[in-house]
Amino acid sequence: MKEDILYHFNLSTSTHDFPAMFGDVKFVCVGGSPSRMNTFIRHVAAELGLNHPGDEYPNICAGTDRYAMYKVGPVLSVSHGMGIPSIAIMLHELIKMLYHARCSNVTIIRIGTSGGIGLEPGSVVITRQAVDACFKPEFEQIVLGKRVVRNTDMDEQLVQELMQCSSDLNEFTTVVGNTMCTLDFYEGQGRLDGAICSYTEKDKQAYLQAAHAAGIRNIEMESSVFAAMCSACGLRAAVVCVTFLDRLQGDQITSPHDVLAEYQQRPQRLVSYFIKKSLGKV
Repeated sequence: MKEDILYHFNLSTSTHDFPAMFGDVKFVCVGGSPSRMNTFIRHVAAELGLNHPGDEYPNICAGTDRYAMYKVGPVLSVSHGMGIPSIAIMLHELIKMLYHARCSNVTIIRIGTSGGIGLEPGSVVITRQAVDACFKPEFEQIVLGKRVVRNTDMDEQLVQELMQCSSDLNEFTTVVGNTMCTLDFYEGQGRLDGAICSYTEKDKQAYLQAAHAAGIRNIEMESSVFAAMCSACGLRAAVVCVTFLDRLQGDQITSPHDVLAEYQQRPQRLVSYFIKKSLGKV
């Protein structure tokens, strides 16, 4: 193509100098909401000593309301919305952008929130494998009418490096486990509080206990396609999510807002410490 239009980022190879804008990127962190990713870039800037009084971090994708993107030094922070379709669209354009920018040795990490299984709220899960709702470590997509299945293994070395960083920090409980990725927040995750519910508490408990027995420690809605796409494109990737509740104990998130806000910062603190350590600034 003479021009590659990254439509949902409002960026184009003919109107933007990608190597100049993004060529130094070594770490990409992605998460659901624009506000969370803005908070993260400010935190990283402070941790790396790259912030100055009055600094603003403009949204690089300000021309669209689909995604938000922020940058400081070698770190890019991008929102991906909610669910597999939203993060998949973002990843296609992000990966092309990194290619056009001629970036190398990039590590990409999803930081997010999740429901835990058998964990105290506030625990952080580093994903070993992303599995589907049948506990299979694969991502299935229909391409040109045919079933395409990709593996969802995460980078084991990166998992261990992140776990070591959590040990260094020693601020909160962190575990390595499998993460179940679903297509829905309610029925897809076995909740009893949705608009439609065709199963009982006993059915739900049996399913979640089976998930726990399969090594699953949390549930969210993006990890499988994230793992599959990053692996297919040769990107070193990880998923780090905090748990807001233990699904074995209930379905609704009841912790106060200030508690949830602190929980939400935990993956950010862990990943920013990892970046700082990787850059030799610890």
